[in-house]
Amino acid sequence: MVDAHDGYLLRPVGRVASPLTDAATAPRQGDEGAPDAWLVFDPEVEPALRDLRVGAELLVLTWLDRARRDVLVVHPRGELSQPETGVFNTRSPHRPNPIGLHRVRVLAVDGVRVRVADLEALDGTPVLDVKPVLGGPGER
Repeated sequence: MVDAHDGYLLRPVGRVASPLTDAATAPRQGDEGAPDAWLVFDPEVEPALRDLRVGAELLVLTWLDRARRDVLVVHPRGELSQPETGVFNTRSPHRPNPIGLHRVRVLAVDGVRVRVADLEALDGTPVLDVKPVLGGPGER
């Protein structure tokens, strides 16, 4: 178990700007009808956005700031007919460290704003990091 004094400092690099504001009505996954959204980055990280291109697929890591951190087991997708499952085997936002992982596609890049498809994160959600999806030729 981690000592209560151990910890890590995470600083968001931006925020999500999305029409999604209510977790109860938001899609559970990005490919289940999520509207286009913007990743709005802090100006000091603008150089990190260099070389992002329309059509690229990215993994966006977020801090699910409205999630509960005391949940260890859930009924997958909230379906009570499903047996309880440990959160580490689910995509539940409620977990000890509520880090969101979202696979998105870049639609536009405008300065410190990146428009993406398939992001189910709520408006205002802190963005922790962005990484490319690897697998294509020449990708790093």
